[in-house]
Amino acid sequence: MAVKGKKKNLRLNSVSPGAEAVIYVILGLFALCCIIPFVFVIIISFSAESSIRSIGYSFIPQAWSTDAFRYAFRKLPQIWRSYFNSIFITVVGTALSTFMCALYAYVLYRPDFKFRGFFNFFSFFTMIFGGGLVPTYIVCKQVLGLNENYAALIVPLLVNPFNIIIMRTFFKSSVPLELIEAATIDGSGEYNTLFRVVAPIAKPGVATIALLNALVFWNDWYLSLLYIQRNKVLQPLQALLMELQNNVEYLSRMSGQMGAAAINEAAKMPTQSLRMVLVVLIVVPIACAYPFFQRYIVAGLSVGSVKG
Repeated sequence: MAVKGKKKNLRLNSVSPGAEAVIYVILGLFALCCIIPFVFVIIISFSAESSIRSIGYSFIPQAWSTDAFRYAFRKLPQIWRSYFNSIFITVVGTALSTFMCALYAYVLYRPDFKFRGFFNFFSFFTMIFGGGLVPTYIVCKQVLGLNENYAALIVPLLVNPFNIIIMRTFFKSSVPLELIEAATIDGSGEYNTLFRVVAPIAKPGVATIALLNALVFWNDWYLSLLYIQRNKVLQPLQALLMELQNNVEYLSRMSGQMGAAAINEAAKMPTQSLRMVLVVLIVVPIACAYPFFQRYIVAGLSVGSVKG
C-alpha cells in the first residue's frame, strides 16, 4: 500500500511534457532578457561612433571599430593599477565586512545575550536615521584619519545594518538553538561553537552577504571622490573610468570654443561607445565572480523549502 501511495503522489506531482516545454520556454525567455542587454552593450562598445550617430544603437552597426577601447587603454598603466586597487579593496573589504556582520548577527541571534535588545535597536536605528555627509566626513577624515589611504575606501562601508538583519534571520531559520546548547554541554567555547558548529551550517547566508558586500565595494566611487584627492595611485577603477568619461564629455562640450581643430578632434572621440566600454570593464570581473557564490545562494534559498 505504501508503494502504491508513493506512485500516486509521483503521478500527482509529475508534469506533462507539454507543460514542461512551456516552463522551459518561459525560463529561456527570462534568461534571454537577462543576457541580451549585456550582449547589446558589448556590440555597441565595438560599434563605430559614426554608425551610432547615423542609426543610433543597433545590434547590426554600419561599421565596427575598436576606437573606444584604444582610447580607454591609452591610460593602460593607470587602468591596471586601478584594477588592482578595486580588486584589493573588494577582497579585503568583503572579508572584513562579512566577518563583522556575521559576528554582530550571531550575538543578536543568541537569546541569552544580555544586551541583545540594545544592539538590535542600535543597528536598526541607523537604517532610519543617518549622520549626514558633513559629520561623517569630519569623523572619517579628522577623527579617524581616513584620508589618502586604502582604509578610507574600506572602513566606512564595513558595517551594513541590512546585511546584519539578513544574517540574523538566516541564523534563526537554519541554526537550531539546541545545537548550540549541545555544543556548550560538550565544553565548546563561544568562538569554537561559532566557527566550527554554526559557520558550516550558515555558509549560504555568509555567501549571500559576501556577494552583497562585494558588489558594494566593487561599485563604489563616491568614497574616492571624498577622500582621495592627491594620491591618484589609490584611485579605484570606477572613479578612474568616471573621470575618463567626464574628460571626454567636457572636451566634446567645449570644442566649439577651441577652434576648428578642436571640433574635428571632438568629432572623432568615441563618446557614446566609450560609455559602453566602461560598462564592460566594470561588469565583467564581478560577473566572473558570481558563479563562485551561486551554489551557496541557491542552497540558502532552498533551506526554507526543504526544512518542512
